[in-house]
Amino acid sequence: MRVDLFDFDLPPENIALRPASPRDSARMLLVEGREGALADRQVSDLPGLLRAGDCLVFNDTRVIPAQLEGRRGEARIGATLHKREGLRQWRAFVRNAKRVRTGDRIDFGAGVSAIAAERGEDGSILLDFEGDEPVELLLERAGTMPLPPYIAGKRATDDRDRDDYQTMFAREKGAVAAPTAALHFTPRLVEALAAAGIASETLTLHVGAGTFLPVKADDTDDHRMHAEWGRIDAATADRLNAVRAAGGRVIAVGTTSLRLLESATGEDGVIRPFDGDTAIFITPGYRFRAIDGLMTNFHLPKSTLFMLVSALMGRERMQAAYAHAIAEGYRFYSYGDSSLLLPG
Repeated sequence: MRVDLFDFDLPPENIALRPASPRDSARMLLVEGREGALADRQVSDLPGLLRAGDCLVFNDTRVIPAQLEGRRGEARIGATLHKREGLRQWRAFVRNAKRVRTGDRIDFGAGVSAIAAERGEDGSILLDFEGDEPVELLLERAGTMPLPPYIAGKRATDDRDRDDYQTMFAREKGAVAAPTAALHFTPRLVEALAAAGIASETLTLHVGAGTFLPVKADDTDDHRMHAEWGRIDAATADRLNAVRAAGGRVIAVGTTSLRLLESATGEDGVIRPFDGDTAIFITPGYRFRAIDGLMTNFHLPKSTLFMLVSALMGRERMQAAYAHAIAEGYRFYSYGDSSLLLPG
């Protein structure tokens, strides 16, 4: 499909620079079916919008301070880590990459340095960190939270972001972008969901910086999706299959949860254990096998994520939903408001 079919105009004032407080007070646009009316709700309404026996699936990845600033000689170098390749090796998107050659040493300060290894086809550079300390400890010393470019371009990262840009489920370190749909959840909301008979499960997908890369191709067939590592254990897969067998719905919280669930599910609709990389690219025409709904924030024009929600609900339906959200002043992107998509 033509990428420009997924374009829309978003006023800059609709881009959220801070999350709602409290988190579950964010607005939520309910989109049901391909014909039904849109409804303006709040995230705190979620227990009344789902059914007893449904199950929400969260991503428990934890964002690491993966943004680094350093020097190679006199040249200033910025690096955003996006995927672990080995015990001490991370692939990174590098600013001022023309000044970096294979074998160069980059000093990131605070006793943290890395040697530049080979370049990837996507323009990234493999960084081999020096020393014996775990890379995660090095990042705690020298790194900052990797806010999305549409936020970082408007304000500096600060101490608030270390808490604001983590979900309450964050446990497994390795993401360089938050699974932002789950930023809206609070202990109070989770308790209300449980009281309403709505179950929850977790999986792990370490979100990479490639999620922010623009689609440069003119046609979706020519876009190469970035790979991310994920895991679903056997017990979780069994419980999710039992939810659907009992007539409940599996609702993915975030596109990261959705993509891993779909990667782990066969043509027979059975969710299986998964441990490895996925580069699944979902566009209109895709037949969903694992999920019955999606809770997600509002995405960028012409992005792979807007293509995904268009595949779930229909492109014209989502264009209309986004037009409504813009007109009604919904807040967009990582720190913005939410939507609940129930295809029916």
